[in-house]
Amino acid sequence: MSVLTSHLDLIAPWLGSQRWFASKGRLPELELIGSWQIPAADAQVHSHLIMDHSATVPVLYQVPVTERESPLDDADGALIGTYPSGNDTVYLYDGPHDPAYSQSLLTMITGNATAASEGADATGRAFGKLEVTSILSARVLTGEQSNTSIIYRVDTPDGPLRVICKVFRALHHGENPDVVLQSALAAAGSHSVPHSIGCVEGEWNDVGQPGGRARGHLAFAQEFMTGAEDAWRFALRASEAGIDFRADAHALGAVTAEVHRTLAASFGTRPASVEDIAEALSSWQSRLQVAIDEVPAIAELRGVIDGLYAAAGDLEWPPLQRVHGDYHLGQVLLADGQWILLDFEGEPLRPMLERSRPDFALRDVAGMLRSFDYVAGSLGSTEHAAEWTSASRRAFLSGYIEESGTDLRAHRELLDAFEMDKAVYEAVYEARNRPDWLPIPLSALRRLASRSR
Repeated sequence: MSVLTSHLDLIAPWLGSQRWFASKGRLPELELIGSWQIPAADAQVHSHLIMDHSATVPVLYQVPVTERESPLDDADGALIGTYPSGNDTVYLYDGPHDPAYSQSLLTMITGNATAASEGADATGRAFGKLEVTSILSARVLTGEQSNTSIIYRVDTPDGPLRVICKVFRALHHGENPDVVLQSALAAAGSHSVPHSIGCVEGEWNDVGQPGGRARGHLAFAQEFMTGAEDAWRFALRASEAGIDFRADAHALGAVTAEVHRTLAASFGTRPASVEDIAEALSSWQSRLQVAIDEVPAIAELRGVIDGLYAAAGDLEWPPLQRVHGDYHLGQVLLADGQWILLDFEGEPLRPMLERSRPDFALRDVAGMLRSFDYVAGSLGSTEHAAEWTSASRRAFLSGYIEESGTDLRAHRELLDAFEMDKAVYEAVYEARNRPDWLPIPLSALRRLASRSR
């Protein structure tokens, strides 16, 4: 039995229990597409690209692993399994939890190094000239759903630095917008995203692509914002304590507009065509039908929602441009009084080419408005929480309008339609995953419906 076959046999039962495995409840059906190897001092380091055929649409995963001849200290939770090799036992670990992989990965990125190909190619690409004199520590960030991030403490000639490297788990052909957009924003001088350090670019076999090869990003490293606080937790704590959040929300609106403006300047815009509008309306209707099938309470609002969507089709739509794509309070940090935007990857399971298409900035605005609603809803929708949320929403819009120069309130019906579509999506998600939270989007749908009557 080959080493790679042994790896695949061990990975198959392990994969289904990982948070980033998309086909929950299904037994993985795995095919090894290719691997690449990077040198390490005390372990063999492979990164496997593995196709899972158990889903309706097959999903390609990146699974970095390390081979060790003896157990790794304090890493039982990262052990994938063991297999015999002659008279010895080989221990196979999830790579990001092993210093051998994490240190080699960052060295590969900052050194523009090329991995040894085992059917898949990988090359590090540094965006600047960060010189890492030593890697002091590396740990995996807990709680992530779709990727795995490693937090480093490193020494540089300019002093200590924290770095975060996101290892993309589900891979797609095409440039990852998380890398492309944040790097472009940083290069344009924006202080609203972390400094970009570098990435790993990969290539692998794919019969569906011209030339039979797919290309995409495998990992992305950037500055880690030490001492930063998640905006969702910050807002939730402020609402619970009755702290006025309007100034913070206003600043967040302004930062959002600044990022949209910089993205428009970096990647351009184009007018919304009749086809673009028709496609958006069609996707809204499709999601609405799915929502009604799964959440029958929405059916009573269908007539009003249909009317809002129809009216939106007759309005003047803004230009399309690159946007965040999955914008909410959980994608923002507060660092030294400055709002910092993260995770421009979009919806991870959508094809990369779709996530890289121009979209409407209103989608991001609507997403953040919905996130403020969730603050109130998670606190039980008390009168105080509802008032706090309403004031924060208005302040966010004011900040956006002042910074962008675009009066969103003059086109409120279109923004309401985008927010309605987002709430429809949320209703389906909550019905499937968090039924106790279903009243949050349902309340929003009723509020938006009553305003559009």
